[in-house]
Amino acid sequence: MKHLLAGMALALGLAGAAAADPVLGVWKTEPDDGSYAHIQMAKCGAAVCGKIARTFNGGGEYQSPNIGKTLVIDMVPNGNGSYEGKVWRPSNDKIYIGKMDVAGNSLALRGCVAGGLICSKQTWTRVK
Repeated sequence: MKHLLAGMALALGLAGAAAADPVLGVWKTEPDDGSYAHIQMAKCGAAVCGKIARTFNGGGEYQSPNIGKTLVIDMVPNGNGSYEGKVWRPSNDKIYIGKMDVAGNSLALRGCVAGGLICSKQTWTRVK
């Protein structure tokens, strides 16, 4: 009986690892107003959120006052690497309807207005 329970626990653990969300990890943004950031994507309840972990500009890494702030807000998975939630743009301090799609080491993030009809897009690359 002990072996059966241990085997079931191992199987459940492996299934959980295989089901890890593909968007989790660190992503590099495209430059926006001359700066870019590394965003740490992590679970926030049933959704995914992304916080600014590091910031860079033409002179290299710098200590932005935005470090630690949430840029990707409550992105809920829709399946097939697609998510919907909100996104904050630090350069104008506005929150937009957010959509993102992850495919391997590429993440397409869109901030939208007008009910999602007009969007601005960035493609992020996986750091780790």
